[in-house]
Amino acid sequence: MRRILLPLVILLNACVPVSQSDTASRTMIADTTLPPMKSFAARAPAAPPVSNRALVTDFLDLSFQMESGRPLPVMTRFEGPISLRVTGRAPATLMPDLRALLGRLQKEAGIDIALTDQKKANITIEAVSRTAIRRVLPQAACFVAPNVSSLAEFKQARRTPRTNWAQLRTRERLVIVIPSDVSPQEIRDCLHEELAQALGPLNDLYRLPNSVFNDDNVHTVLTNFDMLVLRATYAPELKSGMTREKVARLLPSVLKRLNPRGEFGRANTASPTPQSYIKAIQTALGPGSSAGARRLAARDALKIAQAEGWGGNRLGFAHYAMGRVLQATDARAAYQQFQQADAVYARSRETRLHRAYVSTQLAAYALATGDPARARTIVKPQIPQARDAQNAALLATLQLLNAEALQAEGKITKANAERLDSLGWARYGFGADWAVETKLREISALNQSAPPV
Repeated sequence: MRRILLPLVILLNACVPVSQSDTASRTMIADTTLPPMKSFAARAPAAPPVSNRALVTDFLDLSFQMESGRPLPVMTRFEGPISLRVTGRAPATLMPDLRALLGRLQKEAGIDIALTDQKKANITIEAVSRTAIRRVLPQAACFVAPNVSSLAEFKQARRTPRTNWAQLRTRERLVIVIPSDVSPQEIRDCLHEELAQALGPLNDLYRLPNSVFNDDNVHTVLTNFDMLVLRATYAPELKSGMTREKVARLLPSVLKRLNPRGEFGRANTASPTPQSYIKAIQTALGPGSSAGARRLAARDALKIAQAEGWGGNRLGFAHYAMGRVLQATDARAAYQQFQQADAVYARSRETRLHRAYVSTQLAAYALATGDPARARTIVKPQIPQARDAQNAALLATLQLLNAEALQAEGKITKANAERLDSLGWARYGFGADWAVETKLREISALNQSAPPV
């Protein structure tokens, strides 16, 4: 089940008064014809090397445990060539993004997977409405299930041994259900995350800073780490039905062959993430909790991260979560939490993308408090990070913040050029024209007359 825990939300309207005096001129581009949608070329995002010693532990925890913490008795994967088909109401961007992903899986992970129009495909990707998904799984944006080939079949077999991952001994048939009526980026993100889990690990680990196998959802396309995990999953030395102990014996030699550079990397093996931290983060940022419960949960997550002695993405994310829940009621405290998250993320190159997310909040506060020069200083270094990570929503947001800062400094020509360039990415990242225009208005309406935080 996919949880969206790190959305691009700038809730400044609830924190400071908003001046609308220049809004019309700044949204003129969006009120006319939007430029064509942009898309990314199929390539692997740049990433740091992976240590084999650390990867052994990560691979075992990813492959032999569910997100709930429940252990899996054996490793499972597809044996032999894998066929994949698409059904339902597939939007226009789905097939190009899917073909690009399949090309990467073939080249980078060495997986024999190909499209087919046969009904007996190993993997069926069914595109349905978001409402149809939420009728079945209210908190899921998209999901994968074994031994079925459609949403209707899943509903009939749900909560039976047939769809129980722990009962599997090999993978032969499964369905990936994705929404057809959301932004192109959300569809692509679902393809990457759910197809990766359909082929390989079923677990997510908050300790992983460079992976889609992490419920913070900072990374939205498969990374070099993910491709290496999938390549190891389909190594000829391994097969379905192997126990954790047997895989643990074979894995070091597998990784030495697949990732020789990793033999010399430093093994920064992180401690396990307690379920209490996971529950606290989900309560703080997930749906269905009161404002008070969110604050208490965010505080708990931060206390756990500090007590565990974490200094990386988990501590930074706890500060980010605290900032998010404080935004609507205490702008000063929220800003301080975002600053602390930024300071944590700045310590490692593995959390540069995390820092880009936080920079949207820090830059928004700078704009809202009348400091456009500082806003530009914050966002400009992060624009290449968003582009490299192929995150169009983040990229467009950073560019719009930069354009707004240029506008506030009186650099109108540069501001309009930056804003225009952002809109093609915004169409991919946010989807419908109204969603693009809403984001444009939200950022252009930032108040620049309030006193500093």
